[in-house]
Amino acid sequence: MDYGICNLSIVPLRAEATDVSELVTQVLYGEHFKILETRKKWSRIRLAFDSYEGWIDNKQYLNIAEEDYSDFEKNKLCLSSDLVDFVSAPDNQLFSICLGSNVSASEYLKQVFEGKSVSEKLPKEHLIETALLYLNSPYLWGGKTPFGIDCSGFTQMVYKLNGYKLLRDASQQASQGEPLSFIEESEPGDLAFFDNDEGKITHVGIIMKDNYIIHAHGKVRIDRLDHSGIFNYEMRNHTHKLRVIKRIV
Repeated sequence: MDYGICNLSIVPLRAEATDVSELVTQVLYGEHFKILETRKKWSRIRLAFDSYEGWIDNKQYLNIAEEDYSDFEKNKLCLSSDLVDFVSAPDNQLFSICLGSNVSASEYLKQVFEGKSVSEKLPKEHLIETALLYLNSPYLWGGKTPFGIDCSGFTQMVYKLNGYKLLRDASQQASQGEPLSFIEESEPGDLAFFDNDEGKITHVGIIMKDNYIIHAHGKVRIDRLDHSGIFNYEMRNHTHKLRVIKRIV
């Protein structure tokens, strides 16, 4: 088994070993992973944080030893908390990183990070404050940064920045936490899940106070939430059908 770490700002993880393949998620600076298969130009990897798998360009990561991978697994995450920040290399070159990058890896990568970061589990009321940092970020299938993000990437990153571990897809996240029976039982920071006509959970958002929800739909936006689902005030109709509300503990 080989191991690697992302030493660039944002790297695409694709469904197949080609640049034109579907983006399934992104690998941010400092994220480490197992290498499951290596080809001439591509490697299939499994991310350590959420076990998500996909193909990464061999030019866009650094190989690490098994003991280093084990050390990263033991170490507490330290995540950059500004929308954009920088790390500096020994030759004074600056590398941009984005919100949620694992800056605890900077020392291993022989780079220096001097910005703001978070490393502790925060009270749940802080979730909404973090979610608002992504407001108006454009929707991007497979994205998980303020420059493009999908619905489950949004919830995963918001929770990650507050010390909680969510899986990557909405259907996977719906398997976590404790279900609530009614919207009235929900608190700011709880997750609301929505299904399609086939009954498959395809969307997720974060509940706010006074029956509002923040979610990624075209962009990260705030809409009304009722017993039927999400009501888009601009379109004047319901865009998503409510399936279940979960509380992550």
